[in-house]
Amino acid sequence: MATLRLTPGDLATTRFGLSPMAELAGALQVLGGRFQPPGMGAWVARARESYLALCREDPTLAALTELLCRTDWLPDFLSTPPPGMGTTFAGEVAAVRSTPRERARAELARSTGRRPLAAALDRPDIPAVLAATLQAAWQRLLAPDWPKLRAIAERDVVHRAGLLATYGWARALDSLAIDIRWQADGRIEIHNLSGPSHRIQGARLTLVPISFGGEWLALDPPRAYAFIYPAQGSAALWDTGPAGPDGLGDLIGRTRARLLRALHAPATTSQLSSQLALSLAGTSGHLAVLRQAGLVTRARAGRAVLYRRTALGDALADTPSGDCLLPSGP
Repeated sequence: MATLRLTPGDLATTRFGLSPMAELAGALQVLGGRFQPPGMGAWVARARESYLALCREDPTLAALTELLCRTDWLPDFLSTPPPGMGTTFAGEVAAVRSTPRERARAELARSTGRRPLAAALDRPDIPAVLAATLQAAWQRLLAPDWPKLRAIAERDVVHRAGLLATYGWARALDSLAIDIRWQADGRIEIHNLSGPSHRIQGARLTLVPISFGGEWLALDPPRAYAFIYPAQGSAALWDTGPAGPDGLGDLIGRTRARLLRALHAPATTSQLSSQLALSLAGTSGHLAVLRQAGLVTRARAGRAVLYRRTALGDALADTPSGDCLLPSGP
C-alpha cells in the first residue's frame, strides 16, 4: 500500500490538473494489453493498426510499451506531475527530452526490476530517442482525439470540485478510485499501489484524471507529486450511439439522444461539444430544446453553466435501445 501524508496546508494547496503524457502512458498500457477499461474496445480496434505500424517502424515504442505493461513503477521522468489544467503535450515531451541521460537510464533500469533493460532502451541518447518516439505516438494515436479526452477530464474535475465544495476532501478523495481512502490524520491510502510512504511537506499535490484507466503516482520530490486516476465517464468516451434500433433517437432525434445519454454526469456546452464532435452552436440549440422539454436543467457553478438530466431525462436515457418508454398519462 502506498501512502501520502499531508498537513492541512498541503491539503489546502492540492489542485486538479491535466496531463496529455499520462493519457498517452495509459493508452499504451491499454494497447499493450495491461488492462482495458469498459467501453474502450472500439478505440482499441481503431487504434491497433496504427500502433502496430508504429512499433514496426520504431522498436523503441514496442520496448517502452512492454516495460509500461510489466512494471510496478513507471519511470518518473515519463510521468512528471503536471502544474495544472493548462498542461500541454509539447511542454511534457520537452521535459522528457531535457532529462539527464544518467537519470533516465537509472529510472528505466529500476522499472525493469530484475529483468535486463531492453536494447532499444539501453542507449546513451535515450531521452532524445524517447521524446521522438512519444511525439510520434501522440500524433498518430491521440492528438486527433485530444479534444474529447480533455472534455472527459474537465468534466471529471467539475464533478470532483462539486463533491469537494459540498462534502469536503474526504468525500472528494474517496470517490477518486475504489482503493483510495482518506484518513482523518491526514493520510491518503492507495491500497492497490505498492511503495513507501511519501510526505508532501509543502510540495504541490495534483490530482490528474485520465480516460484510459490505470492508477499510479507521479513523483518529482521535493517539488511535486501527482496521483493519476481513472476519469469518471470514460466508458462513454467513444460512444457514437446505438448501432441498432434506437427508440429514443427516433423520438427526439439521434443527436439529442446522444446529448441526453452523454449527460450521465453534469457538463458544460463546450465539454459536450468537444466530446461528441458537435458544433458549439448546434450543441447549445439542442440543449435548449431538451431543457424546454423538461429533460435537462442548467445551473451556474462558479464561472461555468452545467447541464444535468432531470428525473425524466434519466428515465429516458437509461431505457434500453428500441424500447423507449414514456410515463403513462392519466
